[in-house]
Amino acid sequence: MEFDFLHPVNKDVIEYVQSLTSQNLGSKVVLHTESDFPDLHKVQIAIIGVLENRGDSSAKEAVDLTAIRKEFYGLYPGNWQASIADLGDICAGEELSDTYFAVKSVVALLIKKKVIPIIIGGSQDLTYAMYRAYDNLEQMVNLVCIDSKFDLGREKATDIASSYLSRIIIEEPNNFFNYSVVGYQTYHNAQEEIDLMEKLFFDIYRLGEIASNISVSEPVFRDADIVSVDLTSIQSSNSGNFITFTPNGFDGKEICSLSRYAGLSDKVTLFGIFNHNNSKQESALIAQILWYFIEGFEYRLKEYPYSSKENYYKYIVLLEQEELVFYKSDKTERWWIEVHQIMDYHTKKQKTTLLPCSYEDYLSAIDQKIPERWWKFQRKSIILQ
Repeated sequence: MEFDFLHPVNKDVIEYVQSLTSQNLGSKVVLHTESDFPDLHKVQIAIIGVLENRGDSSAKEAVDLTAIRKEFYGLYPGNWQASIADLGDICAGEELSDTYFAVKSVVALLIKKKVIPIIIGGSQDLTYAMYRAYDNLEQMVNLVCIDSKFDLGREKATDIASSYLSRIIIEEPNNFFNYSVVGYQTYHNAQEEIDLMEKLFFDIYRLGEIASNISVSEPVFRDADIVSVDLTSIQSSNSGNFITFTPNGFDGKEICSLSRYAGLSDKVTLFGIFNHNNSKQESALIAQILWYFIEGFEYRLKEYPYSSKENYYKYIVLLEQEELVFYKSDKTERWWIEVHQIMDYHTKKQKTTLLPCSYEDYLSAIDQKIPERWWKFQRKSIILQ
């Protein structure tokens, strides 16, 4: 069977779901049990637990997702039409690499079947395994992390969870195009790492920048393939995580808004939540983060890629020697900007595509300022040739 790596949902969770009313979310989800596996032809979103945290040297307890599932299934759904399945758990392999292989294999199969996996870990190095699932999908990958750190690792770093990004950037096959960090905190990152992020033309947003105007992050999620959430980016007073104490970070409302942006994105095909501390308080928050992702998914409008220019208003801005072309959706009033990607360096053959942007980017262009997202995309495209 294609999904032999998946173990059925915990019996304790199944019994809990059976005790719920028909209005609760649990009754709307198809569960992987000892006797039954969901028909994936009828599934749009698949929840998978990964019981692995050996990549985090500070992890003291085994991963237990029972409380998260109970909190989530005890909620009430919105006016949802999405078909959701809980495919159970991927247990830790004999070696960490075995777990990575299982995650990579399962995620790749689901994406090919047009099913969006929601991975609940475990340590955040599982993001590396999620990324490797795209190896055979013949596409460049944009990764967005909601995180207070860049996870590049230091010299002599032994903690894989804090250095997995280095593997993603360096290792072959390299189908990695862009990395964005939403909510990084400067004092958690060496200045050399911040400088490197700038040199690689990655999109990095400080916590204060997002907290003061959370809508700034929406175009970032609209261009993402993978979204990875590090729960230690949430302040402990909101998450209930006092094992890994975090005095500053996103509050509950902000992290749920970011999750909804991820769900809204027509391009996001994989969502992961990591570094859960097994507490009941944090389980309740994770349940709501999941809820808002699915809520966002329900309101996807298939605006990416655009199907017809007739559905968009076109704006042309002359900026120095450049002609910048913007499009605004007549449905959602979301903005895109045309970018030219060199497909062949020798012939200078180019491909024109649309990059999600904000109204503020358009206003910057009018003020004769080059939009930062446009500039970084152009520079990155040149470097990759």
